Amino acid sequence: MADRGVDFSGIPKELRDHLAELELELSEGDITQKGYEKKRAKLLAPFLPQITSVDLPLPDVQQQSSSGPTSGEPSPASSDRSPASPEASGPSSSSGGRRNRSGGARDDRYRSDIHTEAVQAALAKHKEEKMALPMPTKRRSAFVQSPVDNCTPPDTSSASEDEGSLRRQATLSAVLAQSLQSPDYWINRSVQSSSTSSSASSTLSHGENKTQMQPQPQPTSALADILASTRIENSVPPDVTSYTPERGSRVDSRVDLPPNAMPKGMPRGQSRTSMLDTTADGVPVNSRVSTKIQQLLNTLKRPKRQALSEFFLDDSEEIVEVPQPDPNTPRPEGRQIIPVKGEPLGVVSNWPPALQAALARWGATQAKSPALTALDVTGKPLYTLTYGKLWSRSLKLAYTLLNKLGTKNEPVLRPGDRVALVYPNSDPAMFWVAFYGCLLAEVIPVPIEVPLSRQDAGSLQIGFLLGSCGVGLALTSEICLKGLPKTPQGEIMQFKGWPRMKWVVTDTKYLTKPSKDWQPHIPTANTDTAYIEKLLSVSLSVRVTVGIVRDCNVICGLKSSVCPLFSGETLVNVLDCKKDMGLWHGVLTSVMNRIHTITVPYAVMKACPMSWVQRVHIHKARVALVKCRDLHWAMMAHRDQRDTNLSSIRMLIVADGANPWSVSSCDAFLNVFQSHGLKPEVICPCASSPEALTVAIRRPGARGAALPARAILSMGGLSHGVIRVNTEDKNSALTVQDVGHVMPGALMCIVKPDGPPQLCKTDEIGEIVLNSRAGGTMYYGLPGVTKNTFEVIPVNQAGAPLGEILFTRTGLLGFVGPGSLVFVVGKNEGLLTVSGRRHNADDLVATALAVEPVKTVYRGRIAVFSVTVFYDERIVIVAEQRPDASEEDSFQWMSRVLQAIDSIHQVGLYCLALVPANTLPKTPLGGIHISETKQNFLEGNLHPCNILLCPHTCVTNLPKPRQKQPVGVGPASIMVGNLVAGKRMAQAAGRELGVLEEEGLVRKHQFLSEALQWRAQTDPDHVLYVLLNAKGVAVCTATCSQLHKRAEKITSALMERGGLNTGDNVVLLYPPGIDLIAAFYGCLYAGVIPVTVRPPHPQNLAATLPTVRMIIDVSKAACILTTQPLMRILRSREAAASVNVKTWPTIIDTDDLPRRRPPQLYKPPTAEMLAYLDFSVSTTGMLTGVKMSHSAVSTLCRSIKLQCELYSSRQIAICLDPYCGLGFVQWCLSSVYSGHQSILIPPMELELSLPLWLSTLSQYKIRDTFCSYSVMELCTKGLGTQTDALKARGVNLSCVRSCVVIAEERPRLTLTQSFSKLFKDLGLSPRAVSTAFGSRVNLAICLQGTAGPDPSTVYVDMKSLRHDRVRLVERGAPQSLSLMESGTILPGVRVIIVNPETRGPLGDSHLGEIWVQSPHSSSGYYTIYGEESLQADHFNTRLSFGEPHTLWARTGYLGFVKRTELLGSTGDRHDALFVVGQLDETLELRGLRYHPIDIETSVSRAHRSIAESAVFTWTNLLVVVAELAGSEQEALDLVPLVTNVVLEEHHLIVGVVVVVDPGVIPINSRGEKQRMHLRDSFLADQLDPIYVAYNM
Repeated sequence: MADRGVDFSGIPKELRDHLAELELELSEGDITQKGYEKKRAKLLAPFLPQITSVDLPLPDVQQQSSSGPTSGEPSPASSDRSPASPEASGPSSSSGGRRNRSGGARDDRYRSDIHTEAVQAALAKHKEEKMALPMPTKRRSAFVQSPVDNCTPPDTSSASEDEGSLRRQATLSAVLAQSLQSPDYWINRSVQSSSTSSSASSTLSHGENKTQMQPQPQPTSALADILASTRIENSVPPDVTSYTPERGSRVDSRVDLPPNAMPKGMPRGQSRTSMLDTTADGVPVNSRVSTKIQQLLNTLKRPKRQALSEFFLDDSEEIVEVPQPDPNTPRPEGRQIIPVKGEPLGVVSNWPPALQAALARWGATQAKSPALTALDVTGKPLYTLTYGKLWSRSLKLAYTLLNKLGTKNEPVLRPGDRVALVYPNSDPAMFWVAFYGCLLAEVIPVPIEVPLSRQDAGSLQIGFLLGSCGVGLALTSEICLKGLPKTPQGEIMQFKGWPRMKWVVTDTKYLTKPSKDWQPHIPTANTDTAYIEKLLSVSLSVRVTVGIVRDCNVICGLKSSVCPLFSGETLVNVLDCKKDMGLWHGVLTSVMNRIHTITVPYAVMKACPMSWVQRVHIHKARVALVKCRDLHWAMMAHRDQRDTNLSSIRMLIVADGANPWSVSSCDAFLNVFQSHGLKPEVICPCASSPEALTVAIRRPGARGAALPARAILSMGGLSHGVIRVNTEDKNSALTVQDVGHVMPGALMCIVKPDGPPQLCKTDEIGEIVLNSRAGGTMYYGLPGVTKNTFEVIPVNQAGAPLGEILFTRTGLLGFVGPGSLVFVVGKNEGLLTVSGRRHNADDLVATALAVEPVKTVYRGRIAVFSVTVFYDERIVIVAEQRPDASEEDSFQWMSRVLQAIDSIHQVGLYCLALVPANTLPKTPLGGIHISETKQNFLEGNLHPCNILLCPHTCVTNLPKPRQKQPVGVGPASIMVGNLVAGKRMAQAAGRELGVLEEEGLVRKHQFLSEALQWRAQTDPDHVLYVLLNAKGVAVCTATCSQLHKRAEKITSALMERGGLNTGDNVVLLYPPGIDLIAAFYGCLYAGVIPVTVRPPHPQNLAATLPTVRMIIDVSKAACILTTQPLMRILRSREAAASVNVKTWPTIIDTDDLPRRRPPQLYKPPTAEMLAYLDFSVSTTGMLTGVKMSHSAVSTLCRSIKLQCELYSSRQIAICLDPYCGLGFVQWCLSSVYSGHQSILIPPMELELSLPLWLSTLSQYKIRDTFCSYSVMELCTKGLGTQTDALKARGVNLSCVRSCVVIAEERPRLTLTQSFSKLFKDLGLSPRAVSTAFGSRVNLAICLQGTAGPDPSTVYVDMKSLRHDRVRLVERGAPQSLSLMESGTILPGVRVIIVNPETRGPLGDSHLGEIWVQSPHSSSGYYTIYGEESLQADHFNTRLSFGEPHTLWARTGYLGFVKRTELLGSTGDRHDALFVVGQLDETLELRGLRYHPIDIETSVSRAHRSIAESAVFTWTNLLVVVAELAGSEQEALDLVPLVTNVVLEEHHLIVGVVVVVDPGVIPINSRGEKQRMHLRDSFLADQLDPIYVAYNM
């Protein structure tokens, strides 16, 4: 501060008023920070004393005189928390009253002028005022601030205990100006230091009127290169397999996007006019998201090497990149430390042997002597408890506890039982009586805080403490009991995690006077447990307990040796009297020495921060027990207290003086109050820990003696655990003060904090261990942890023990300086170990608070902790955001904090989050509950309003990208190598189709049209199809004769109205039903080629109709067959808004058909003629039409008939979309060929009545059924909780023999297993569910069928899959993926696994592309201008070695063949085909091949509110889109969880996280995600996301 060293008592009142007005102007934004600093410095310049410093030569540390600060010393510290009430700065201070009008916006209590000026100077060096980091994009509703009254509950916490202390804030002696680099340099350097090759993207989101960062030439050209090499065909074709109803259920959310891309085979020059307009470098215009990504890519460098994918090393030790040790890393060089002994413990004669004896003596001999004075809320004395009253009341309570609870034969309490003490801080007298009453009754008190609500932060941990201690009884006061939360019945609420408690009120009127013959047992000094004190153990993540043993002679001796305490002296205690030093010194030692204790509760300090100083002045107190927080508050509120006199104090014990950031608070307090009689030598910093109690304390020096020196240490050295004097980089210096000498009678060592307790060297930072008779003895109920903490024997460098003396770990990190002075630099619980370097959470908070927190951080409330992600600790900073902070201010603050911490501490932040004010979990005294905050962060319950993740900066241990080895191995060598190694070639085949029957159907009729005519003649009344509606009623049936006659009428209509030629294409536009089947056969009778197309959705014509139009144009359809309602839609005004309705081909309405039969039915001259066209869109967004010949159709139907044993007497149920692939074959073709009856269930009807499909299976006793994944998912999610109701309705699935899922993807094992388990109670056999597999080149390759072994499951190592290898592992192995066989290979089908690059065959259990040979393969792609190269490559390709003359079709899917131990139908061992994923949709990142479904599975598991997810890449950037099923408040919780899980499980850094509404991710009729549609919508900014986060 600028006023450091200024005597305000000597400043004129007018000047003080002027300063107060200046502060008000700054807090209300009427003046800039820089202007404020200049004016304030000018006003105070005449009053600033000249400061001189003296450097003392020391062997290990540089020391600094404390008589005045230097530039390297931290400036005055701030408090742990800011005052919460308007009176915080003193009721009589006029300037304080003005300051409080700003609503707590002033940052005086956590700002150092020196540090702030350094920050401002550093940030002023930036060319731009705003950082060019990627600002997230938010939906408006996601971040509109509610009124302050709504979002900021009454704050009871601004001035809290240790957690997140503000005093650490502003006293960084660092000069940030020299270390803060420009944003470009900092981002680029951080990315270079990371081994990831991912990129991130974006600039300021609402930045149209802001200065945009100019693109750098080199990255821009790099981006252009990437875009130029991108295939335009792989853009976003529409999905002709789906239509989109209004937003609703998951199945309703299938989106058909406008035709902004070309179908496969269209030449680049023939691109459609409806393609997205793009800029010169390939970014869609009017695309905010794309622009942000492109501009941010300019700041991130592309991978240094092109990632290639052939030979690799994936050994487990190479998963994590181990950084090479830096030869310049500082290492300890001193000699091994020698244990430090305290002074001999003096023996005091005629002293009480125990605490109870002391109380008895003072109660009898000094009954009128005051023991305790309590204050009211205004700070005035409320009552005084004398030693006589304390003794008599404690005696009554002890008697009542032992004799009046329960019966004489069955007392409730026995000696040694544990009892909880639940008293507020404002009632210390009741707590004293209860505590000493328990000691006299020989029961063990367990002091805890008063629970305020059932969901109190830390309630579960306190419950663990009470449960582990066996506490069943709680003592409290009547007032406190009335204030506890109650149930509607008036009983005390059962708190979360607590055991059942019996509550006992200890007010005097409820106590019984003991009988004359009853006397308490007064023990001598022993090692029995005196009381149990709670502490929060970070390592255990729960509250564990410490049983503290008191040897009262030791207590007395220690205190008397350190500073003689004389009976009758007055002590002012500001600390919590239920724990730590407030209990040890303010309750126990004071009674032992007959001290008069004045307790100043927390509530009084909030109302009047000067109250403890006033008590010292009024009572002429000799000792004060305070924290830095109290020093700071008093300093801020002292201005008009001219009559205060502190000359009576001879010991001002600073309980948290061991904190490195306490030095400036002590100095500032001394500078202010030295003129009020405070002597410099009375300030006594103290180091303590719950395990070892008081470790060291500085004794009051002689009057006028030189004050101890300071140590100025290098933060860089401290992070490596060594002591180095800071001589070069002043902005990373830490000034620490000593905490005196070790306690008398104690022995101290410094040991390494990790691993065995090896003694440190003299210039090495380590954990302080202490051997003392006064300390804790164990963690109650935790013997294992106790041994590691309380029974430590230090060892030397050779590993030999130092002796048999047992030491206790204190949790304090420090070293022993010259003169055996103890220096503490931090605590174990605040230690963050990142990449082998140690950082202190307090230091990081101090740096963050030095970066202009006044506009952003609410009352300086900041929490720092670390989380383990990908084999290392990652630092997370969470701060509360002011209600009036703007989005840009908050984001700029976060960006600058990143810079500051990177510059000063040389460590990257993983996550920086801002949460609304007053929403972080609080400790009982209002501090931030760190462990609860961390738990909320990891569970996704933090609900931040702003978040920034920087994984690129701090994740430096990613595995190296895969590199190609310079070894050329040809396909022949691979094949020979496999043969030599005894491995068979990876190929499999279905059984033979067999010889056709002489008089069978297929022999007579090679065409389906002839088969239908034959069935209409031989069995006209046989029902082939039954169509059900949502109620399960058969609305339409079709016998062989009816279907044949309706097809003939459609043929007549085509001939009369269509004017068609043989071979013309005709589009069939029908809803799922029998009309579609009849129209298909009508086209076959007429000699035209049917093309089935999904009809447009009437409520979403703008999205679905252009898709229909595109397929009509691509197929060159001459005619459209449809129904009357659909014909009206095609010609409607709404349709005209999307497409040109005047250019439709001839539309024929089949609802009104001619009655006469056609003169003749067409018969193709050969079976190789085209039967129909099958148009579909792949998951990569590629629209493809394939040609199916009559021969292929007949062979395919015959294969399915043999595989599924289909005959005329059989019934099957189909719940599929009938527009493409195997779904169309089952719906329209199979029944006509095999003669079985098909019960048709349109999926849209299932959405209206979820049980329809399962009820139909039960009602008709169906043995075989076919469905899609979307149908199965709908039943699993919608009916999973209704199995009992279905069972009550009589639904029984025991009849189902096979339930086959039709798909063109890897089997979804999790979904099929969930479906089987959910409906097992309805009789569904787990063996019934199986999958089929087909592709564009062959519609049906695998189908489980009825014969053959059950599908087998294997577990594959995911790391090897990324390297294009298959390594089988056991179930449950880490990083394993379960794969299910895709069904039995159909008859007549051969499959071989081929290397897609060399086109050579691979061995068994090797990953490669699946090639297929079959008589029912498609003839080729249907294209406008035939591309022969594409046809030859996909449909007529040959192996480069092995069988060079055999023609194969390439499926485009990766998979492998594994020979199992099961036997097939022929008696041979069964070859199982496992599909891994589509080759075109795999993601190439860091030289590895990732399958989107694997990443999406991990993402969906990350948080309960993620309904669905999809991933894609954009210029080496991994983008994750997650659908949020919860409230928008949870949107930002997903960002760190998604980033964490992808990094942990897939070793990838997520570049962008997009949170959207449910139903946004497009899904086609087969339940497959259309990721390329999603990608294009994202880049065109059409998703309307809730939140878009750009990870740096």
